[in-house]
Amino acid sequence: SGAEESRQKPSGAGHHEGAMENEYKYEDYKKTAEWLLSLTEHRPQIAVICGSGLGGLANKVTQLQAFDYSEIPNFPQSTVPGHEGRLVFGYLNDKCCVIMQGRFHMYEGYALSKVAFPVRVFQLMNVHTLIVTNAAGGLNPEYEVGHIMLIRDHINLAGLSGQNPLRGPNDRRFGERFPPMSDAYDRILREKAHGIWKKMDQQRPLHEGTYVMVGGPSFETIAECRFLQKIGADAVGMSTVPEVIVARHCGLRVFGFSLITNKSILDYETHETANHEEVLMAGQEAAKKLEEFVCILVKNIHPPSEKTF
Repeated sequence: SGAEESRQKPSGAGHHEGAMENEYKYEDYKKTAEWLLSLTEHRPQIAVICGSGLGGLANKVTQLQAFDYSEIPNFPQSTVPGHEGRLVFGYLNDKCCVIMQGRFHMYEGYALSKVAFPVRVFQLMNVHTLIVTNAAGGLNPEYEVGHIMLIRDHINLAGLSGQNPLRGPNDRRFGERFPPMSDAYDRILREKAHGIWKKMDQQRPLHEGTYVMVGGPSFETIAECRFLQKIGADAVGMSTVPEVIVARHCGLRVFGFSLITNKSILDYETHETANHEEVLMAGQEAAKKLEEFVCILVKNIHPPSEKTF
């Protein structure tokens, strides 16, 4: 029914202008950060955004304190299966962290500024490093289900047509009008990750490549997958890029990786199709390996010697 649809529709969904402009003011981000800091003694330095099926990392947290997104002022709600919708504070390997169990997406009807809202809140809480994770389809023929790809670069397909979380008036308290993205993913953290992977003596390779964001929620056609492969993408997903852009705009260091949960369909003769249930299953199978990987990485992340904000 129409009434049921309106109840399920996320705040801001279906509002065309909201999908284009940032509806938040500096005071809104500040209010949320202060509310959280007033209710927890944790002072996180590292934030982790967990993608589909990857939220189990929060089970590794000690001294855990969690808030449902519905409790937090100004926070959107996560509506996707595999995203629990909790903000978890605590310690991973003796490092104070805040972990998003579930993120927000453009296809849920949210403006990109709302998708990336938590990132500026983290910056105001003095987080210095953001780790972004996602489930992605493998476009690179060398990638198999269960492989991990460190994100070296991204293609912001929506951004090339004007959909950018920084669209609208710029607030210099967060960052400059035209932030560079050529160094979005921290090289030093990627090098550390490769070293950790070798020490973990994993059988599967640790790839490094380019992630492309599409709008979703439909999976890509074969022609679209072939196009994305031709423009240089190694993995495709429906998230991550808005949070990374906002993080770099406000001076956060970024490390990201994709878990390859399905191989993109590139052959017209195949009878295979992509589906979200398989994505979640592949995430569960690789979860323990990923949790160990992230925990060791977190232990090796130290505050940058010079902050850029």
